[in-house]
Amino acid sequence: MHGKPIVVTGGAGFIGSHLTDRLLEAGEQVIVVDDLSTGSRSNLSLAERNPRFSFRACKVSECHDLESLVASAAMVVHLAAVVGVEQVMRSPIRTIETNLGETEVVLAAASHSGTPVLLASTSEVYGKSSQPEFSETDDLLIGPSTLGRWSYACSKLMDEFLAMAYYRERGVPVRIVRFFNTVGPRQTGAYGMVIPRFVDSARAGRPVQVYGDGRQSRCFCHVADSVEAVLRLMKSPEAVGQVVNVGNDQSVEIRELAERVVRVTQSASRVELVAYETVFGPGFEDMRHRKPSLKLLEHLTGFRPRRTLDEILNDLTGS
Repeated sequence: MHGKPIVVTGGAGFIGSHLTDRLLEAGEQVIVVDDLSTGSRSNLSLAERNPRFSFRACKVSECHDLESLVASAAMVVHLAAVVGVEQVMRSPIRTIETNLGETEVVLAAASHSGTPVLLASTSEVYGKSSQPEFSETDDLLIGPSTLGRWSYACSKLMDEFLAMAYYRERGVPVRIVRFFNTVGPRQTGAYGMVIPRFVDSARAGRPVQVYGDGRQSRCFCHVADSVEAVLRLMKSPEAVGQVVNVGNDQSVEIRELAERVVRVTQSASRVELVAYETVFGPGFEDMRHRKPSLKLLEHLTGFRPRRTLDEILNDLTGS
């Protein structure tokens, strides 16, 4: 892709900044567009020193030269979105409008120039399904519209439908990535992300609060592995028109995760169970299990994330 820049929306965020660093390291030009609503300029401290990097501090929809920016790009990696369950529950209107609106302007701009787009989606779109492992072609089971908790999943699912419509109807080369619980350095616990929240509480000696009964399970993928998967998908012609899971497939129950964080940080904190309704209000629903099938990712790229949870926790805590 050398020669043309890569545009990364949401590039000052957690995943976006790590992707930006890797692209620059590979010799690419990178233009980040980010309004810093959840991202941080400090995440780009390394990138700022690189002459092949430039930054636009605005929302994608308010970028005055978006059309020419996209037209000149080798690819747009669209990561800009509202993130975190706590933000979703607090601001459902902003969640829906941001996720749909910003994606729409990116795809519309790309349709005029034929610029490829890689769209970040989420494992949340699988909804309440009780399957032991989620595959990209599975049916999806979303909760009712009366529960705002599902607005994020639905908005990202509509992003996917819109992207696939632009692919089929207007020929935009679209790749869609469904991220499963990516974690690592630069991730903040401010928006409810579970591992940083646990680490912050353990280090401060506060109770490590586990929502629900703690028996729900998740798979955690180191951001370096997620970024490697994205880089490979960006280069894979076969990935065009595909939806691809990106994550780790090693499960852990959340109560066990909290106990491991307490041990790794050598904290005196106790693990405390807190009812969902205490945190999010009545009627909150959660997914019991969230494990990805990685067969398609491995088929398309020859890669599957391999960093263990112990490695992830050691990296986050400096142990």
